[in-house]
Amino acid sequence: MTARRRAMGLAVEHGVDDLYQGAVPALVPALVAVRGWDLTRAGGIVLAATVLSSVAQPLFGLLADRRRVPHLRIVGMLLAAAGVGAVGLVDSYIATWSAVLLSGLGVAAYHPEAARAVHLTGTGDRGMGWFTVGGLAGFAAGPAAVGAVVGGLGLAATPLLALPAAAAALVGLLPRRRPGPAATGGAGAPTAAAGHDDWRRFGWLTGVVVTRSVAFYGLSAFLAVHLTMRFGFGPGLAAVTLGIFTGAGAVATVASSALTRRWGRTAVLRGSYVAAVPLLAATLLAPSPGLALAATGLLGAALGVPVPVHTTLGQAYLPGHLGLAASVTLGLAVSAGGLASPVLGAFADHQGTTPALAVLIAGPALAALLTLPLTDRPESEEPERPGRSDA
Repeated sequence: MTARRRAMGLAVEHGVDDLYQGAVPALVPALVAVRGWDLTRAGGIVLAATVLSSVAQPLFGLLADRRRVPHLRIVGMLLAAAGVGAVGLVDSYIATWSAVLLSGLGVAAYHPEAARAVHLTGTGDRGMGWFTVGGLAGFAAGPAAVGAVVGGLGLAATPLLALPAAAAALVGLLPRRRPGPAATGGAGAPTAAAGHDDWRRFGWLTGVVVTRSVAFYGLSAFLAVHLTMRFGFGPGLAAVTLGIFTGAGAVATVASSALTRRWGRTAVLRGSYVAAVPLLAATLLAPSPGLALAATGLLGAALGVPVPVHTTLGQAYLPGHLGLAASVTLGLAVSAGGLASPVLGAFADHQGTTPALAVLIAGPALAALLTLPLTDRPESEEPERPGRSDA
């Protein structure tokens, strides 16, 4: 198997795994409608998908940096699918919360080893770009899958959502030719000798990832509920709305590589987050469903463009800790935002969805500010300039 085909296969697998991330917020409107939960409880479901994941992501990243555990990808993906598939089979809030918690743990287990496998293909930024696009496409497909299965067959049909992971696991377990030199050493192998770790700038980048995550996951959890309440969307159209938001982000990611080649990584980060501020306001204040959906798509694109930049820049800053860098920039990018969802849901219960989602405007605004200390290259690779000081 060529390096390109291997990287593309991992991108497809990543899409299957992240389908279950996208499915959780898409299940929220159905759970609210069928089980009569308030938005505080609905936010708790989103929290379940992320609370354990946010703690486990760096631990799995460190494990991937220290030893190769390739089957962790398959196990993680199957756990993610099993948790989502069980949601419709249980009735109590605690059982539902536990099922979604299991799914979040599976997602956390998948990402670091998968990102390490992409790096070992030797395809560089292009391979990581494909991998990221695959994950975003899968996340975007989550709402569509939920809409087709739950919207057509009811909440009890959620076990059908686990079928893509079962198929991907079978493919992933097929015997393969041993990896060539690019995958066992040389330029593709993660090693501390590849460069010095720039922990300071990686810390700033982590702040960008977390603030973006709060805004993105808050919108993923409650934007469809907001538009349903405001314009009277049904469950099917609510899922389509979320699909527009996440789908536009996935499509925009394809343009990310070209934009970074033209303008540089940090300029793309800043521009995307600055653009997201008025687009979020337009989404909330649009006077008609058509304008609201158009603004939703543009907002999803603005928040999608930076995602592959987070990962490639993070791995450039931490060449000796590629698994950890991936676990933070890929996994924590979603899980951190879910921690704020119950608070946002409680605020929406008392003040309404428009004021609650308006608070999220601070997310991209702060992310734009946090990009100011970042550079396109690690600190150790920057040429010294007269009078340059990092103080």
